[in-house]
Amino acid sequence: MSFAFLGQALGHYPFASQRRVVMGKRGAVATSQPLAAMAGMELFWAGGNAVDAALGMAIALTVVEPTSNGIGSDAFALVWDGVLHGLNASGRSPAALTPQLFTGYERIPPLGWLAVTVPGAVSAWQALHRRWGRLPFERLFEPAIRLAQEGFPVSPRVAQLWQTAEKIYLPLREPQYQPFLKVFFPQGRAPRAGETWGSPQHAQTLEILARTGGESFYRGELAKKLLAFSDASGGILSTADLQNHQADWVKPICTDYRAYTVWEMPPNGQGIAALMALNLLEGFELSRIPYHSAERYHLQIEAMKLAFADVHRQVADPDYLQVSPAQMLDKGYAERRRRLIGSEAIPLARPGLPQGGTVYLAAADEDLMVSFIQSNFEGFGSGLLVPGTGIALHNRGSGFTLEFGHPNQVGPRKRPYHTIIPAFLSQDGIPLGPFGVMGGAMQPQGHVQLVVNMVDYGLNPQAALDAPRWRYRQGNQVLLEATVPESVRQELAARGHQVQVMLDEEYDGFGRGQIICRAGDPLIAASEPRADGLALAW
Repeated sequence: MSFAFLGQALGHYPFASQRRVVMGKRGAVATSQPLAAMAGMELFWAGGNAVDAALGMAIALTVVEPTSNGIGSDAFALVWDGVLHGLNASGRSPAALTPQLFTGYERIPPLGWLAVTVPGAVSAWQALHRRWGRLPFERLFEPAIRLAQEGFPVSPRVAQLWQTAEKIYLPLREPQYQPFLKVFFPQGRAPRAGETWGSPQHAQTLEILARTGGESFYRGELAKKLLAFSDASGGILSTADLQNHQADWVKPICTDYRAYTVWEMPPNGQGIAALMALNLLEGFELSRIPYHSAERYHLQIEAMKLAFADVHRQVADPDYLQVSPAQMLDKGYAERRRRLIGSEAIPLARPGLPQGGTVYLAAADEDLMVSFIQSNFEGFGSGLLVPGTGIALHNRGSGFTLEFGHPNQVGPRKRPYHTIIPAFLSQDGIPLGPFGVMGGAMQPQGHVQLVVNMVDYGLNPQAALDAPRWRYRQGNQVLLEATVPESVRQELAARGHQVQVMLDEEYDGFGRGQIICRAGDPLIAASEPRADGLALAW
């Protein structure tokens, strides 16, 4: 069995990042904010396992990276305990959310109540702890409560995202947005890097969740406050909407790529896009193509373009799918679809099947491996915050479409198309480990790039994260990082791609990833250089 990217490649770092992999034997964590990573290690050292550490990080991230997630987020998880388990903790739309509410709209408005579905993150914390938690549920909240009460220095990348959000949220004048603005923009502006920010309201809410095992969010004091705010400010959430919510255990989906198996969550998540693109790429000998070659970029971009064409047409709440994941992942279908990839950019990729702001973290120990993601969507989310609680509500309902007859058409009691996707890698039934890249539509593209980097080019996990990235947008639009060689940019343009180079300080759209892999005894952890994050192991 060969794990090239976990062996001889550990000393090879061909890109500009000064980060190196972190190795340990007993446990490892990786996430996008150092204080959250430390929360995970604190729980390891308190006697917890990888699930405890993952949940401690997830809860802490609602405090230290509120630009991307919060208590009112959704979440998904993959957990390996000898078998890979999937948890879908995305919420359904309110029963009163009918298509008629959107008459006159061209899209789901991202701000306000029409984009709010039932938040599922707290139910994910509950379900994962019930199944695998070793420490008391209350203990998982202690690092986050401490950070919210005492405040913490805002980290550089989070500060940058916070400042970017000013132009979206500060102009809001309607009464329903004022509780949000008071908590997150207390001085009429975003906190700067190094400034201390905290939230006593957030701390109090976390204490209630810890004390009630999370139940208060859906059936207790916090639920009453959420519903009262909804009733008073034009929302349509009901008691039944909250009480009927549950996180669902689901069977992960996968595809074999070369000698490895890549795992994703099934729809309503977009992870299947990564698997479909890998099925297409499997027919090309990428390892024979030089890494800094426009051909390598071109093939991956075209594969992603074709995958997205199908996924955007088909992915929806699993109860409304018109085409099954098995059909979408059929290798014969991939072979037929692969014939569309030539030397020039496809002008308009069409579906081929029949019609029918986010944080990521990873944790592992000797027995468990966790791939976990939770998100508000579009930064802070809906701009709504339940007064007196610190609960910022996501806007995941923006993932619905208004297209009549589409399986993802907005409607009551439905889960929307979801961008957040945890991933996992194994070989011959042996777990290698969790990985993920947050960042909207970049996520499956990031997954494809990480897998290709490690499997086809033998890059170690940190180098795979460090490598220059591309992002397919729509049509033939392709964004490239400034570190992509000029020769590649020119050739891609000559092939018909509409290339735009994005500077790091101007754009945060190339994703922020984490990886943990096991190679025999060692756990090998890596963290994204495009974020403030940290990988730790012991």
